Amino acid sequence: MPGDDSEAGIAGPRGKDPFLDLGTGMPVVNEPLHDQADYGSMIRYLSLDWISALSLEVASSAQMREIAATHSIGVTQVVTDGPEGDVTYHLSIDEGEASFGPGPADPEDVRMEQNWDTAVAVATGELNAQEAFIGGQIRLHGDQQKLLDSQPVFGVLNAVFASVRDRTSYE
Repeated sequence: MPGDDSEAGIAGPRGKDPFLDLGTGMPVVNEPLHDQADYGSMIRYLSLDWISALSLEVASSAQMREIAATHSIGVTQVVTDGPEGDVTYHLSIDEGEASFGPGPADPEDVRMEQNWDTAVAVATGELNAQEAFIGGQIRLHGDQQKLLDSQPVFGVLNAVFASVRDRTSYE
């Protein structure tokens, strides 16, 4: 925050990108951003801690690497009007590699935009994602056919997300 002289903030110590190893510029996947004790038993949906936790799960998943050997897609999610403000994160699958993290996918094949209420309803199972698309609550931009062809990726992703979903707070 402007005027705040503390060394730590929501993203960790000032000057450090919580998702990149400063020596290599590569994503940090071998240790969590925070120890679970730092934020209690729950992680707030769409927070940097939530993105970090999912990044670790995706990077360490053999199932994601397997599906990435036969699929390729870059998906950007934009969620507006939430407690964390507007949040953009991505899933990239290509050449046997899978990554999840903050910011847009590069390359981006598909972009999905929705508000906080819709994102929470879909994430908690109160709203079916297909119904949200049909109803215009999720706006889709990009290669719709590639998204349809990549449905097996999202099935695996759902299973990978289960451990984080169980400790996510949607407030």
